[in-house]
Amino acid sequence: MSGQRQQVDISTLPLPQLNQLAQQLDQEIEFLTASLSQLKLTQTKFAESQDCLSKVNKENLDKDILVPLTGSMYVPGQLSNVQECLVDIGTGYYIEMSVDASKDYFKRKVEYVTKQIEKIQPLVQDKYKMKRVVMEMVQMKVQAQLAAQQAAPVTAGGSS
Repeated sequence: MSGQRQQVDISTLPLPQLNQLAQQLDQEIEFLTASLSQLKLTQTKFAESQDCLSKVNKENLDKDILVPLTGSMYVPGQLSNVQECLVDIGTGYYIEMSVDASKDYFKRKVEYVTKQIEKIQPLVQDKYKMKRVVMEMVQMKVQAQLAAQQAAPVTAGGSS
């Protein structure tokens, strides 16, 4: 197979194939929507991390803080270093960076994720449009079948 996409006129497809296409589009929409949600969540976390770094300054040196151990568990601590911080870069790896470098890191991450969101959103919209067209075609075919059944002569082998 050459990997090229082939266009098909959906009006030529039978009803079962149209229904199958609609289901496939539903799955694609669900996957892309879930991906968008995950990207937006990631974008928010990076932006929050970037915002938190604004609190790491000389004015807050040696002040009491709550240190997050998990998303919902914090322990008391003190801010003892306002020059550097540890940055989670994923898969259990941390890098010690200056606060300014950390801010720049999170800024780049937010920009990258934003670009990915901007790429996926039009795909979701296109899938919704395709789904609407397919469903309109399904409706037309069902109506055509009903009209054909009603127009067909009723032949009952019975009494005269």
